[in-house]
Amino acid sequence: MTLRCLFVDFNSYFASVEQYDEPRLRDRPVGVVPVMAATTCCIAASSEAKAFGVKTGTPVWEALERCPGIKLVEARPARYIELHHQLMRAIEDCIPHGKAESIDEVPCWLIGRERQRGNAEAIARNIKQTLLDRFGPALRCSIGIAPNKFLAKTASDMVKPDGLTVLEQQDLPYKLHALELRDLCGIGPSMEHRLRSAGIHTVEQLCAAPRDYLRAAWGSIEGERYWMKLRGFDLPEPATRRGSIGHSHVLGPELRNYEGARAVLFKLLAKAAMRLRHEHFLAKGLSIRIRFIGLESRFERDLAFAPLDDTPTLLRLLGQQLDALQRADDGGRWHSRRHPPLSVAVTLVGLEPIGSVTEELMAERQQGKRVCRVLDRVNQRYGNNALYFGAMQHALSHDAAPMRIPFSKIPDTRLEDDHHKQAATSDSVEELWLRRERQFKVLGEAAHRESQQRQNKSDAGRQKVGAGGWLPSQHKSLPLLLAGESGALF
Repeated sequence: MTLRCLFVDFNSYFASVEQYDEPRLRDRPVGVVPVMAATTCCIAASSEAKAFGVKTGTPVWEALERCPGIKLVEARPARYIELHHQLMRAIEDCIPHGKAESIDEVPCWLIGRERQRGNAEAIARNIKQTLLDRFGPALRCSIGIAPNKFLAKTASDMVKPDGLTVLEQQDLPYKLHALELRDLCGIGPSMEHRLRSAGIHTVEQLCAAPRDYLRAAWGSIEGERYWMKLRGFDLPEPATRRGSIGHSHVLGPELRNYEGARAVLFKLLAKAAMRLRHEHFLAKGLSIRIRFIGLESRFERDLAFAPLDDTPTLLRLLGQQLDALQRADDGGRWHSRRHPPLSVAVTLVGLEPIGSVTEELMAERQQGKRVCRVLDRVNQRYGNNALYFGAMQHALSHDAAPMRIPFSKIPDTRLEDDHHKQAATSDSVEELWLRRERQFKVLGEAAHRESQQRQNKSDAGRQKVGAGGWLPSQHKSLPLLLAGESGALF
């Protein structure tokens, strides 16, 4: 009885939710994007779109070329989280589950006779049937069953969509040999490069490598842990400590200017500061990042200060740094119309638990903390952004960077957004969405850089558009970016 984990992975989750909510999208290629703009990428694609080669991270322009009939839909995080809870309840009616790995992935632990292959497969089929009965065919899942969570997750990816794969101890490692290195969880582009540099080019070579060799390739004990996970050992998760709280946002075309970027940054920082207080931390630093269309250079600022958590002080520090960007525009060192801002991010770093450091004594700073307490109580009672700082108004008027903040430690806390007073979610699910949101930002920036390189190589005879908008004629979703030169401006 070597089977310990049953791993449920919902197929093309975001796109499937859109098809579930809108029957007209079913059996049609669908791409979900973080913002309806030309310079972004698909964060999810339906199985019909994947048949055309569209997948997570595919730039919008490429998705339209590969699949002209694709329907682009703007992401609805609150809906995905709401449905996540319903799906978790359905799974729990079949088997208790562990902490969700992401918003569309959940491990379930097998005990006793459940570890027998026949019983484990029966549970998996029961989960699939329960989902079909409650949600219909639009929401499907692939399930992997294996001796540990790592292998169960790997198995869930081996057959999609709607697959069921079992890896037993006697199946290891040869059933993994057909996979690519990147098919294994924990091996991204940089890790793949390191493994290839160490002479490991295939999963078969990875499985055959000695334990100490993998430790050297990883440069840490994680290489030994990986060696053991490949062989079915069930290892405890290493302890982690929260080091930062941050938010990012890809700007819509209407906010791709200095005023729009500034307003969104203020809103993101206010949101991060609220989370900081809710989780009982103080921050010792602030990181600010702005990417621009047509430029490789970024606006970057990294500040260090005494531990604090009050929003007014943090917003004042942010405003002071953004003044340099305004001066660059006024002085001609940055052309805001030619190279408008594309994405913005703020991160509070150097987190310390409240009570572990000496807090400020100045009366002026105490006043800021009192303001924050009132602000949090009002928004918690009357709905998010019932009370807010005026610098956020431009972002709020365009529904940019919607707030999704839980205010309570009750297991089923409320999801906060800019329009409703608390919809059901949990702290853990909110964290899962924020983690995925950061991944979307990276994908979007990569898609933008790729499209810029493509534009620079072959733009003869191509109609150009404004850097922040859609092509005014022909297909509204066919984006062509305005090329620009890179330079150190800030």
